[in-house]
Amino acid sequence: MVLRLVIWNLADSQTNIGELRRYLRDEAVPAFEQVPGLLFKSWFADEVGERWGALYVWESQEASEQQLPSRARELIGKNPDIVEVFDLEATVSIARQLARLGLAFE
Repeated sequence: MVLRLVIWNLADSQTNIGELRRYLRDEAVPAFEQVPGLLFKSWFADEVGERWGALYVWESQEASEQQLPSRARELIGKNPDIVEVFDLEATVSIARQLARLGLAFE
């Protein structure tokens, strides 16, 4: 399993967190619910620090490399400042489908 972390600095972007929240509600969340191989995605924000990002958990490296239904780059006006990919070691969750995932349990 693969974990991907993506972060933007919005200080010099074309949008703000309020607009990005509307984008999540109206477009992104419904679109990402249909992405094959995506086990979990969360979006996060730091309004004071003007940062926006997402954390993905993918079932495989191949799934993590597919084209995504995202307009975040377009709305923000640039590529993410940080994109990091990690092996997923372990998870804990009250949601059964997300509990005990990762290399530690293979």
